[in-house]
Amino acid sequence: MRTSLPQRPSARGTWRRAGAAAVDAAALVLAGLGGAGTAQAHGTAKVTPHVSWTRACATPTKPGVAACNAKRVTGGVTEYMAEKAFARGVSPEAATASTPSGFGPTDLQAAYGLTSAASSTGSGETIAIVDAYNDPNAEADLATYRSYYGLSACTTANGCFKKVSQTGSTTSLPSSDSGWAEEISLDLDMASAICPKCNILLVEAKSATMANLGTAVNEAVTLGAKYVSNSYGGSESSSDTSYDSSYFKHTGVAITVSAGDEGYGAEYPAASQYVTAVGGTALTKATSTTRGWTESVWKTSSSEGTGSGCSSYDTKPSWQTDTGCSKRTISDVAAVADPATGVAVYDSYGITAGWYTFGGTSASAPIIAGVYALGGTPSSGSYPAKFPYTAAGTSALNDVTSGNNGTCSTSYLCTATTGYDGPTGWGTPEGVTAFTG
Repeated sequence: MRTSLPQRPSARGTWRRAGAAAVDAAALVLAGLGGAGTAQAHGTAKVTPHVSWTRACATPTKPGVAACNAKRVTGGVTEYMAEKAFARGVSPEAATASTPSGFGPTDLQAAYGLTSAASSTGSGETIAIVDAYNDPNAEADLATYRSYYGLSACTTANGCFKKVSQTGSTTSLPSSDSGWAEEISLDLDMASAICPKCNILLVEAKSATMANLGTAVNEAVTLGAKYVSNSYGGSESSSDTSYDSSYFKHTGVAITVSAGDEGYGAEYPAASQYVTAVGGTALTKATSTTRGWTESVWKTSSSEGTGSGCSSYDTKPSWQTDTGCSKRTISDVAAVADPATGVAVYDSYGITAGWYTFGGTSASAPIIAGVYALGGTPSSGSYPAKFPYTAAGTSALNDVTSGNNGTCSTSYLCTATTGYDGPTGWGTPEGVTAFTG
């Protein structure tokens, strides 16, 4: 675990690392228990989740290079661990790689009202995961995840899984990268968790430049995917409107993008007017509510939390009518992203093979792609980013009304409120109605 924050790359003229540093390890107690001030009564009260985490991908070293948003937990107590220990009347034990310490498919489907849809729909739909570099263990790690949770096999042999390069080749793949491999494992597992009957297409760009990642998006659409998840981002630039028309303007295709992990501030391609920008929440079980769960804006510190903001370059889409930002506002919707309330992932490339908890808006983007897939093929000529706006203010979305991701001059752009706000958009899924059209 880190004991200090690493250097953050400049946001001016450089693609920002979409996330910040690990939580200060000094605030943690040994043996994986929560940090100072944790409400811990050895079986009589639930431990407050408190974790340290590390970035999966390397920090970009030059302009035009994106960063993945995956955050791997390295210590502490997750919401999943705290809940399990509380139910048993014991103190949480340190996490190990032998068993999951984050939310699994049953949890996520229940939290977002997807249990019925996940068990009955999705067959024949293809979710594309776009990432940079190659994960040589992607299919094997996915098999372990799905087997553990009792999901049907998704393999090359049975036609459910396919891995290609940005040119569509199944044999000439990019060089391997352990950091992006963690991102790939997270994305594949989340797509599986939400839509276990869906096929999965992994498209690997040869590098993390916007040009190569954008080319991979186009290849995913060419190969027939109607749902494309992108868990990466960086600072905006005057080139973004050109990228929009070159890579992200695909009618009838739901393209989801992580909003970023450095708190308040716009990032691209979440700022594209053609995509669904996905913010992040902290997800907690709550037996006192009808839903059984509560959510708030994910914020670990002033520089660690879900992204949101007002684009400097991208035109506001016609369906977005908030008045505090004259251009494109981020986000549209949200899902779990806080590493402390993170999700279980199996990964084996470049780290000890086993189970890890991940967070970041890298988790929320493929979750929302999966929800779109459960909702069915988008109508011809549509921009699915509009769908949640049609359902705005209805029971099809869980309105997140607490928390913030920083400070800003226009309050709703960084602070949750009733109705639309920047960090969580119109809210989180409650079933698939808001993602169908």
